[in-house]
Amino acid sequence: MKSPQTRETLANEIWRACDILRRDDNCTGIMEYVEHLAWLLFLRFLDAQEEEWETQARLSGRPYRPIIEPPYRWRDWATKDWPADELLAFVHGKLIPYLQNLGGDTLRETIRGVFSERNVIVCASGYNLKDVLEIINGIDFHSQDDIFIVSQVYEELLRRLGNENRMAGEFYTPRPVVRFIVEVVDPKIGETVYDPACGTCGFLIQAYLHMKKQEQTLEDHRLLQEQTFYGQEKKPIPALLGLMNMVLHGVSAPRIYRRNTLEENIRQVTERFDIIMTNPPFGGIEGRHIRQNFPVSSSATELLFLQHIMAKLKPRDGARCGMVVPEGTLFRSGAFAEVKRDLLERFNLHTIVSLPPGTFAPYSDVKTALIFFERPGPTKEIWYYELPLPEGLKKFSKGSPIQDEHFNEVRGLWKAWDAYRKGQGPREACLSEHSWIVPAEEIKARGYDLSPRNPNQREESQLPSPSEITASLLEKEKAILGIIEEIKDLLNNSK
Repeated sequence: MKSPQTRETLANEIWRACDILRRDDNCTGIMEYVEHLAWLLFLRFLDAQEEEWETQARLSGRPYRPIIEPPYRWRDWATKDWPADELLAFVHGKLIPYLQNLGGDTLRETIRGVFSERNVIVCASGYNLKDVLEIINGIDFHSQDDIFIVSQVYEELLRRLGNENRMAGEFYTPRPVVRFIVEVVDPKIGETVYDPACGTCGFLIQAYLHMKKQEQTLEDHRLLQEQTFYGQEKKPIPALLGLMNMVLHGVSAPRIYRRNTLEENIRQVTERFDIIMTNPPFGGIEGRHIRQNFPVSSSATELLFLQHIMAKLKPRDGARCGMVVPEGTLFRSGAFAEVKRDLLERFNLHTIVSLPPGTFAPYSDVKTALIFFERPGPTKEIWYYELPLPEGLKKFSKGSPIQDEHFNEVRGLWKAWDAYRKGQGPREACLSEHSWIVPAEEIKARGYDLSPRNPNQREESQLPSPSEITASLLEKEKAILGIIEEIKDLLNNSK
């Protein structure tokens, strides 16, 4: 039996596994080797869980049916000393097809979803795979210390993935943004938390870490493990990365499903949630078969997600949402104004935080905002905050990313705003150079233009940067394409 590794040596071993995968011919970039490592860690963790479930069943005299049957359990094939070519033949010819055909209950279907309908990345070299398996077998998945170290390395891998792969940006939200949203929304044990575009599950994990501090009883623990966190993700790779991220951070049975959220007809919603926190995709264009699921038809992905979220919040006082939107959602008219009118009438849109340029660098230059709303409505007034850039910085970037400390001022002012709206503090305490309050009637008079217009800002002639101009032009071009698609549909329907 191997002696326990120190935190430093274990972290170094995991990075060594990444280096081995990175050099393999089938792992041409960070996306591929992170995906490969993720599914291996997932199977190893699942086997450790099964060992615990088997022991519990044996001690209580109950029969146990394995989730994964022999010889497909990790302990059966990943610890076996066999020739490299035979190992690859087993993984390709037997293991993956078996996993792709699992079913019968929620957990088995989750496993099938991880491996089905895509080409699973597997090392080109059986020797590389053997070396990586040896490293993973050196991790004690029954040890919370070892799991914590793996989760830290894994989170760093996801951060690098977001920085180095522009495509990965769509499912990785900067963690300071995530932490601020979770702090404002403040989920409590007993509430359900949903992310309809969960990506690598940053919001769900931060919600878990926030709620775990409230855990006091075995029932609290069971609720957090089994009946609290729900996520949906359209793409298979981020769904795998997110599921593994949840497991490594301590949620043994997250409800993460791979499906296209926008395929659900929101007129027929059956499952609703107490809390929704998300950074849904924006800038995409959806076809007519998707648009017909929504009362307000639009090809703009961000507007469809907003309608989905409004429909999925439970019809109870206190159900609430914090989400990222492109700033275009705030000022656009037409279908956008129609949805915003509904939002202000049926919900309390109490807070809008405008984020600086480059917050989502390097993978997007689109300017964004955070919106927070809750039941019941209607909205009476909205507190705005314009997050300033640090002195001397024109925009956030890959080299100078947004940090937790950049939210220090807004945290304090938001608490003052929250106290005021609950009748527990003075109005003046939440007002500053960067924050102000706008009555809902003024928003209505503007045609539901929610753009931040700071009354305290000095009039300055400041031209936007070339990247901001380009991002704005791209957003407008996508909007025009969406309108053209809608006109084509109208013409086709009138024939």
